[in-house]
Amino acid sequence: MRMQFWRDAVEGIYCDNPPHQPIATELWRAVKRHNLTKMWFMKIIDEREKNLDDRAYRNIQELEKYAENTQSALLYLTLEMLGVRDVHADHAASHIGKAQGIVTCLRATPYHCTRQKVFLPMDVCMLHGVSQEDFIRGKQEKNVRDVIYDIASQAHIHLEHVALDDYLCNVRKVDFNIFHPSLQRKSTLLPLHLYIRSWKKTY
Repeated sequence: MRMQFWRDAVEGIYCDNPPHQPIATELWRAVKRHNLTKMWFMKIIDEREKNLDDRAYRNIQELEKYAENTQSALLYLTLEMLGVRDVHADHAASHIGKAQGIVTCLRATPYHCTRQKVFLPMDVCMLHGVSQEDFIRGKQEKNVRDVIYDIASQAHIHLEHVALDDYLCNVRKVDFNIFHPSLQRKSTLLPLHLYIRSWKKTY
């Protein structure tokens, strides 16, 4: 029902008839001001709707597709708002979005496990003989860490981006133990790192 509301809202926005809802009104203004592409909004809605059943991803490709249609789609819209319409920028955004989606899945795993849910790609878990129950119980054996290593490596392939790469480096430091307490702490220096990278134009 909620996804259908937003699907109808986007349709209304592009017909200059947005619903009387604050977020929809602001989206309509942004679409008018920046000529944003409707397709990216619809991809986000469609992908989120597919993901409502709370099941694990069947394989790493399915996780990447979800990330592409959500995280990357948001980056494409951000580029459009900045007036950037360039195939090379879109290519970079695609990789950043996929890496961000994979890292988000990893970072959320301990939280999801406390709620008896595991979303990590099943093909990688099966490859190493790891069950969802192993994650829910917080096991830290080598084969569990190997699952995290494989998934983190896929994110690393896409792009080394400051905030994402920091997390991947921290995972590596604790030998891919996703439940290590240090990974649950927020980086207080992240804003400073982002500022320095921005100032030096090194991303």
